[in-house]
Amino acid sequence: CHYKAVIFEASGVLLPSPHKTAADWEARNCVPAGTIQQALLSGGENSPLLKYRRGKLTSAEFLQELGQQCFEIANVCVPVDSFLLDLIRNEMIKQLPIMAEAVQCIRAEGLKTALLSKDLCLLRGGSFLPLEQKHFDVMVDSYWEGMCKPDPHVYQLCLERLGIQPQESIFLDSSSQNLKAAAQLGIKTVKVDDPGAALKELETRLGFPLQGFVPYTRAVRPSMEIPKENLQKYLENVLGDKAKAPLVLRKFARGKSTRTYCVKFGDRLLVLKKEPCDIWCPSGPTVGREYRVLKALAEAGVPVPTVLCLCEDSSTLGTPFYLMEHCPGRVYSDISLPALQPRQRRGIYAAMSQVLSQIHSIDLKAAKLEDFGERGNYIQQQVETWTKQYRAMETHVIPAMERLIEWLPLHFPESQKTTVVHGDFRMDNLVFHPDRPEVLAVLGWKLSTLGDPISDLANNCMAFFLPPHFSALRGLRTFDLGHLGVPTAEEYSQMYCDHMGMELPENWNFYMAFAFFRLAAMLQALHKRSLAGRPTPGESSPEDAEFVADLAWEFAIKEGFRVFDSLPATKPLARRYSTWAR
Repeated sequence: CHYKAVIFEASGVLLPSPHKTAADWEARNCVPAGTIQQALLSGGENSPLLKYRRGKLTSAEFLQELGQQCFEIANVCVPVDSFLLDLIRNEMIKQLPIMAEAVQCIRAEGLKTALLSKDLCLLRGGSFLPLEQKHFDVMVDSYWEGMCKPDPHVYQLCLERLGIQPQESIFLDSSSQNLKAAAQLGIKTVKVDDPGAALKELETRLGFPLQGFVPYTRAVRPSMEIPKENLQKYLENVLGDKAKAPLVLRKFARGKSTRTYCVKFGDRLLVLKKEPCDIWCPSGPTVGREYRVLKALAEAGVPVPTVLCLCEDSSTLGTPFYLMEHCPGRVYSDISLPALQPRQRRGIYAAMSQVLSQIHSIDLKAAKLEDFGERGNYIQQQVETWTKQYRAMETHVIPAMERLIEWLPLHFPESQKTTVVHGDFRMDNLVFHPDRPEVLAVLGWKLSTLGDPISDLANNCMAFFLPPHFSALRGLRTFDLGHLGVPTAEEYSQMYCDHMGMELPENWNFYMAFAFFRLAAMLQALHKRSLAGRPTPGESSPEDAEFVADLAWEFAIKEGFRVFDSLPATKPLARRYSTWAR
C-alpha cells in the first residue's frame, strides 16, 4: 500500500447524516419539511453554516441567524435550539460501527488517520464531537482554523500536519463539492453515499480488509497466508461446530519466528500459533513444546492462555500448529507506561515480578515437566548454543563479543537452581487486566525449558539499562524512575526475591552479562538474515549488536571487580628489589 493516511469527514461519514434527524424533528414539531437544511445553506458563502464553520459566528450567533432564516422560510417561529439538542441526543452520538472498525483497521496497518471536520456547537458554547480522538493522528477543526471545506488551504493544512504529499492520502466525504476540491490538489477521494459501499471501494484502494479488527492484530500479508479452507475443516472437526459466517483470519502484529494468528470462528475468538517453514531459532521447532508447557502451567495455576489442541500433521497447514483461546486485555509495549499514574505503574511492575516468581515456583514433578530440559548446566548450554549461533551469523568482528566468549565460561555459577524458565520474560509478553494490576496471561513461551531462574530475572531487567528508542527492546535508561513511580532495577529484583524468599545472588552481574550477550547474538542473527534478504521477525543493525555487547562487557567488568575484591589478601613478597637485568 503506497498510501500513508486516510482523511475523514465526520458528519455523514463517521457519523450518520443529520438530514434524517432533521426531517423527523420537523415532522414532530409541525415545521415545513426541508426548512432546517434550506436555512443552513441559504446565502451561499454567507450561509449561517459556512460562517459558523469558518469561526465567523459564535454558537449563540449561529443559532440566532439560523432561527431567523427558518422564520423567513417557514413564516413560523422555529425552536432551533430544540432541534440541536435532539440532534445531539439521537443520531449524531451514535458513531457508525463499521466506520469505527475501519478506522482501527487502518491504524493497525501503520497508516495515519485524520479528521477534517467541524465540531457540533453546544448551546452554552464549547463543542461536541462523539468520536474517540485517540484514533486520529491529526484533527483539523474548521472553526478554530478560520477556514473550511472546500477551501484548498484547509486540505493543505491537514496534509502538512500529517507530513505527507496529496497523492499519499485518501479523503472520504459525502459532499461532491468538497471531494472535487480535494481531488484538484491530487488527493484521492471516495464519495460516501452508502457507508458500506464506500468502505468496499476504500478496501480495494488500500489493499487490505477493513473489518474483523482485533486489538494488536493486522491484516495477513500474502506471504503469511495459510489455507483457510483446510483450517475451517479442521476447526469444524475438532471443535464440533459449524461456523455460520466465513472464517476471519488476522495476524498478530508482534511475535518472533512463530507465526501467530487471530482466528474468528463463528462466535469464538481463537489464537493459532504455527511453526514457520524457515526456523531460525537455535532450539529448532517449538510449537509442540509450547503446547506442552502451557497445558502444564495452566493446570498448576499459572496465568496462561487455555490451549485447545495440537496438530502435528503438516499436511493441514504446512507445518505443525496449536490452538488456544484468545485472552483479551492490555499489552504494554512501552514499559514506561505513559498512560498510567505513578501508583498504577508500580502496581504493574509488582504484578510482573509476582507472576515471574509464580512460574519459578512450579513443582516440576507434579506438573510432569521433569524431562522438559536438562538439569544443572543451563547457563553452560546456553553460552555454548549462543556462541555457536553468533559464529554462524558473524559478519564482522565485535571486540566485546570476543572478550565475552572467553570470559563467560571462566565465570559460570558454581551451582544453579532448576525451574521452568520462560526464556523471554518481559512486559510485552504479558496480558494485563484492563482496570487493575493483574497478569491475565503470560505469552511467548518459544524459548521455555528447564533452567536457572535467575537468567529469567536478568533477561527481564535488561530494559532498565537500554535507551527508550532502542529498536530491539524499549528501555528505561534515561527516565527519572522515581518521578514515574517505576522501581529501579535493584528494587524490582528485590520484589522478585521477596516473592521467592531468597537473596539476590552475589554474581548477579554475571547473569546480566550473560543476558546481554545472548541478546547481542540474537541481534547479530537478525542482521545477518536481513543482509541475505531472508524474512526476519524484527529489525537490527550491526550497531545494535555492538551496543548490546558493550553493555554485556560492562557487567562482566563489574563482576570481575567483585571477584577481585573478594579474594583473600596475599602475603607481601620477601624480596623487595627488582631482578631486572642491567
